[in-house]
Amino acid sequence: MIETDFLRHLHRLSLIINKRVASNYIGQRGSIHGGQGLIFKDHRSYTPGDDFRAIDWKVYGRTDRLHVKRREEERNLTVHVILDFSSSMNFGSKALKKFEYASMLGIGFAYMALKNNERFVLSTFSDTLDRFKPRRGKKQLVTILDYLRTKKPEGESKFEESLKQYAKFIDSRSMIVIISDFLYEPEQVRRALFGFKNNTIKLIQVLDEIEIGMDLNGEFNLKDSETNNTLRTFISPFLRKNYLSKLQDHNLRMKRLAEGLGATFHTCCIEDNVFDTMFRILRQ
Repeated sequence: MIETDFLRHLHRLSLIINKRVASNYIGQRGSIHGGQGLIFKDHRSYTPGDDFRAIDWKVYGRTDRLHVKRREEERNLTVHVILDFSSSMNFGSKALKKFEYASMLGIGFAYMALKNNERFVLSTFSDTLDRFKPRRGKKQLVTILDYLRTKKPEGESKFEESLKQYAKFIDSRSMIVIISDFLYEPEQVRRALFGFKNNTIKLIQVLDEIEIGMDLNGEFNLKDSETNNTLRTFISPFLRKNYLSKLQDHNLRMKRLAEGLGATFHTCCIEDNVFDTMFRILRQ
């Protein structure tokens, strides 16, 4: 699933990310303290003893007064990637499954953390939570790759229970990346994320093209991959329109929920180029 060529592409992507969006990503978390970081915060009046190099001459040209730039202190983040490995993530209408695409995204975030010398970890959940300890370095990435090569999606998702359990182990400001199909009630997601407040949270929804477009017509036996319940139904243009409307409404509610928590919500299709998806998410 994760080949050497994929890691080479990740390396090239990391070079682009570091050039274009580094100030919004890993390793640069602002605090309430002023410091010598790279992220601009605001101005204050110059006082004797200040670093003369910090004077903003453009402001001086407009106001005829000396001001210095204040910058936010930089502190390292710990990156937690949490993947949904319940049975529903084993769905895919073509060669690629949702869990495989989610795994590549997860490895992408882990690799970015590695290149920025951050602590990182990748964990999974379904009916149980498989949690690991954050560490730095290439050995940690190799451990994650070995784990994903043998891990298969199974069981019913216990999203809220697993995320609440995971939140107990967050002991420092972190970036929390949760990758799932997010076909949960938004209120359940809100309750699960409450324990991650004051962290940077990215919610990434991974769906198959059939789930996004429901480009089907006729009679089908639909099977719930987590409960094995089946439903015989006829997919008509009206049913498809109703489904798409409900999915759009659901994702809009998820986006608003995320914004209310200071998080971001992203939707992607497993047919999308994974590197394009990574760049789009990190750029935002």
